[in-house]
Parts: sequence; C-alpha cells; structure tokens
Amino acid sequence: METFALAPALRAALERLIDFAGLFPPAELPMEEAVASYDRARASAPAWMLGRFIVPAARLVELRGVLAEHPRFELSVIAAPGAFDLVARERRANWATIGALEVPLGDASVAACADAAEQTGLRDLPIFIESRRVSQEGQFEVLAAHRFGAKLRCGGTLPEAFPSVSEVAAFIAQTSAAGVAFKATAGLHHPVRHFNAAASVTMHGFLNLLVAALAAPRADVAALERIIAEEDPAALISALDDTAAVRSARARFVSYGSCSFDEPVDDLRALRILAAG
Repeated sequence: METFALAPALRAALERLIDFAGLFPPAELPMEEAVASYDRARASAPAWMLGRFIVPAARLVELRGVLAEHPRFELSVIAAPGAFDLVARERRANWATIGALEVPLGDASVAACADAAEQTGLRDLPIFIESRRVSQEGQFEVLAAHRFGAKLRCGGTLPEAFPSVSEVAAFIAQTSAAGVAFKATAGLHHPVRHFNAAASVTMHGFLNLLVAALAAPRADVAALERIIAEEDPAALISALDDTAAVRSARARFVSYGSCSFDEPVDDLRALRILAAG
C-alpha cells in the first residue's frame, strides 16, 4: 500500500478508478501479457487504484485457460446483447467474478438489451450502455428507466475518434440530470487534458472528467465545458477537497478503462498526488 499521506478526498477520487484494458488498442497485449500486467498492478503499491480487468466476451474462454494458475480476477465484460448467453455460461462456471457488462448497443434497443439481460440471468450486474456518438433526445432517461449506466468513449486510434469538449460536457450534464452513472474509455491515460504531439490531437484527462462529474449537479454546461478544457493540474486538484462530495461524484463517474496502469500512476506521481515509486 502507499505510505504517502494522501488526502482522504484524493484517495476517494482515485480508489478503483482505473479498469485495466490491456487487451485493447493501443497496447493490444497478448492475453498472457495482459494477465501478467494486471497481476503486477495488483501487487504494486497503488493497487488500490486498480479496478476490473476488461475482456471481450469472445475471449472469455481464452482468458479462462490463461487464469488456471492465477488468483481470481474481477472482470468487466464487453458484450453485445447477442453474446449474453456466452457471458452467462462462463459466469455459472464461476472461474472469475464477472462484476459488470459494457454493451456496445449498435442497432439494438435499450429495451431489447434489458430483456436479454433478464433472460440470461445477468440483470443483477451493473450494465453500461455505449450508444453511437450522436446523442439522441431522451436516451439517458431511457437508460435510467432500465437502471442502466452509460459509457463514454473519449478517444481512439484516429483524431476524429476524440469527442469535443462540448460533447463530453453535454454527456456529463445529461447523465447527471438523468441520474445515470457512467464509465469512460479510450484516450484517458493521463490525468489532465493535454496536446499529444505524436497523435496530433488534444486528449481529455480523467481528472477533468472527475471534477466535471463533481460539479455537474450544480453547474451549467458552459461551466462543465471550462472544466473539461482545463489544462492546469492545480485547478483540478484543488477542486477535489471534499471527501463526501467526491464520493458522490465517483458514484456518477464509476471508472475508466486504460490499456496502461503505469502511465496514469506515473503522471499522478509527477503531479505529487502519489508518492514516488
């Protein structure tokens, strides 16, 4: 465990924030390497920041074979509704803890997803729905009615995959207003919004999203846009000073997926939020 005297609010902000997505771009690790990386992260001092291992439903059987001699993993499984039967079968086998579903909705309806989850016995899991980027009016109210969360994609392999500041702010404002929790993925290796010269794109920061989630219940969209666009670490860190409020924000912003655990940890150490390794 970290021996650094971390402020309680910052501890609450970062606890189990990072789901490990080493199987996905840009890392795209082979299964054995991804499992080894997750094991190393679990044994590290900042392991308290680590959440679930993210795996596509189509690779569950492969993961099962690799995990034969490993401690039990907690998984977040990416599965379209048509793959829920497979997820349910592997869940019954009880070789890992399936703790959440992340659903790329595609052309399916939210109601059809709810029906599939009910029929396969997966309805008790937290389920995060990833819709197409173009926001549909009332979509978050529909998610709330089915007790689903939402998923925000913040980047990808091409610059056009990165949503604008206004898109991210609108997503956070709308999920907050509807009472819908969300998780995020892609392009969030680093804490603070910054320009990445190698990718020729400005990337969002996970602290920006967290502070926006903290402010969302009382802020208008313009204020959230300023938070999402903020590039001063001190301005973001100073906002994370109320432990109870931060815990409420984390109930709204549950976690984000990163193909690296070391990169966000190294950045937090460089910002003197975490102790040097």
